[in-house]
Amino acid sequence: MATLAGGGPAAGSPDVLRLGLAHPIGLAVSAPTRDFDDFYRAHRDEIGRALVFTLGDQSLGQEAVDEAMAKAYQKWAEVGAGENPAGWVFVVGKRWGLSWLRGRRRERRREELVGDAESQPAPAQADLVDLMDALAQLNLKHRTVIVCRFSLGMSVKDTAAVLGIGEGTVKSRSARALEQLRTLTEVAT
Repeated sequence: MATLAGGGPAAGSPDVLRLGLAHPIGLAVSAPTRDFDDFYRAHRDEIGRALVFTLGDQSLGQEAVDEAMAKAYQKWAEVGAGENPAGWVFVVGKRWGLSWLRGRRRERRREELVGDAESQPAPAQADLVDLMDALAQLNLKHRTVIVCRFSLGMSVKDTAAVLGIGEGTVKSRSARALEQLRTLTEVAT
């Protein structure tokens, strides 16, 4: 058997071919890993944008998609075989981000109770309302439906399945949220 200095089979040796190794160091990239890599490249950015809009914070949305992708990788055999892996990652990222926000709120409340002068509430938003500000003013349920439908491009049926709500609920939340967004953006212009 031809070997490398490190002890593994040499590239092109019969052992590499027989073992199905992808390259000379002996580490094969499995089909599920390749599938996840393809999924990651295809969906990470769009899910990240959706989480930024949903959570209302650029860095939190990006961290949430990274956390959710890591969890998807760990469970890829199950997640990848599901009907909507992108929806699964979005929901996991949203839950992770909301959990982080709840922890931050608890921390702020504790600081306020102790009287920490540096932990004052954020200043009021500027008069000019951009899309992020308008989305942030929607309640979480409406904002999540809008992001699924219009940022991720999900159908009513897919949105209902991902969020665990009825299709009628998706339609009514979409209508109410769009009306609120129209009102909020008209005030800004």
